[in-house]
Amino acid sequence: MRADTAKTFGEAIRQRRKELGYTQTFISQMCGLSVSFLSDLENGKETAELGKSLYLASLLGIDVKMEARG
Repeated sequence: MRADTAKTFGEAIRQRRKELGYTQTFISQMCGLSVSFLSDLENGKETAELGKSLYLASLLGIDVKMEARG
């Protein structure tokens, strides 16, 4: 999946979380991120913190890869 907006990044996070059978509450308890942050991220809030977002993606087994368009 290509995530080129906050919305599509959030959708990818939500999809993967659900594939793994995790709730937002479980993720929150597991890694210390607030449920409100997780909800904001999954709903495409553009001001979600990048570091936390990348950390969560990694925890869910999502590799974030950046490539120059050519």
